[in-house]
Amino acid sequence: MRLANLGGRLALVDGPHAVDVATASEGRFGPDPLGAFRDWDAFALWATTVDASTGDPYQEGDLGCPVPNPSQVFGIGLNYADHATEAGMPLPDSPMVFTKFASCLTGPTGEIPLVPGRVDWEAELVVVIGRGGRGISVDEALDHVAGLTVGQDVSERALQTAGANAQFNLGKSHDRFGPIGPVVVSLDELPDPHDLAIGCRLDDETVQDSRTSQMVFGIAELVSYLSQVVELRGGDVIFTGTPPGVGVGRKPQRFVVDGEVLTTWVEGIGEMQHRFVAPRR
Repeated sequence: MRLANLGGRLALVDGPHAVDVATASEGRFGPDPLGAFRDWDAFALWATTVDASTGDPYQEGDLGCPVPNPSQVFGIGLNYADHATEAGMPLPDSPMVFTKFASCLTGPTGEIPLVPGRVDWEAELVVVIGRGGRGISVDEALDHVAGLTVGQDVSERALQTAGANAQFNLGKSHDRFGPIGPVVVSLDELPDPHDLAIGCRLDDETVQDSRTSQMVFGIAELVSYLSQVVELRGGDVIFTGTPPGVGVGRKPQRFVVDGEVLTTWVEGIGEMQHRFVAPRR
């Protein structure tokens, strides 16, 4: 299945067509896009009875953040070996975890305010939790995944690394610094959800181009690892790390400038596009 936030309402989509969930379910499931993930087992079973290709046409510009206001947003650092190399840091022995605050999330299109400092890009595969829980084993972890989506862990590097003991959270949580979308795609929709092309470009320059099979810790390992400490909840979001090619790792370094358009993609899921806009005086 492919889940979307269409005009603020939960929808199932198939190509250019969409079915409004609240209407099709006769109110069994509400219009809140987050609602499906909070009653995941029942929703997933019901969704198998719906043919979204028979729905109404929709405009891609109406797609919003597919997982608005999740209870938890996790980030994983240094999860591609080549990215660790360009950062000049050793690979971690276990997942390196931080958070992006949920208020930074936004949808798959639109403008991102360009803040002062060194704004960088990070294309990421994003995992969305369906069935929550604690102490989830690696073998059972994929059963807890609702689906995957495209993400950008936009980062302002000066604040991210400020002080003697750097804290990533604030530098990665400015307004709209967490775009995800365009849809959440269930694992069965993808030929191999563990090996997907991923990348992004600034205007016409491709700056990241890799595959998710290069992740150090895979989807199941990350879900299991996090659940050993926290209770995962339906709708929680996990940014799984970025491949090489970020601006801070380039020689010379390169950061986003006013007016540049960032296009981000993951194979089989879709594409996002955002324009960075500096404040006007």
